[in-house]
Amino acid sequence: MAEETVIDDQADWQDEETREVVARITSLRQSIDNVDMAILAMLAERFRYTGQVGLLKARAGFAPADYQREHAQIERLHRIAQEVGLDPEIAELYREFVVTEAKKRHQRIADAGGDAGILDIFA
Repeated sequence: MAEETVIDDQADWQDEETREVVARITSLRQSIDNVDMAILAMLAERFRYTGQVGLLKARAGFAPADYQREHAQIERLHRIAQEVGLDPEIAELYREFVVTEAKKRHQRIADAGGDAGILDIFA
């Protein structure tokens, strides 16, 4: 097996079967790129919502963290992952990322006295 193949290099396209494989890879890569775009757009939307939650928490004097909500999220995301055939560990990595980022944003809002303007475009 080759250490690296440059799919886009026609020198690697030895026959019709290889050309078909390359065409299928190209199509799958376009689908992957589309999914990546959708995921990033959804993350942006999610952070807009969590930014609003952070603003409301700060204005009400609530702490940035809500551990009861986090626990419920862990259970919910693990259940969803299993339902859609995704390794729950991936769901946990996702949850850890978004919760950690949301808490950082909530803390920045609280530290700024409830001023959402201190956040980037997600505020």
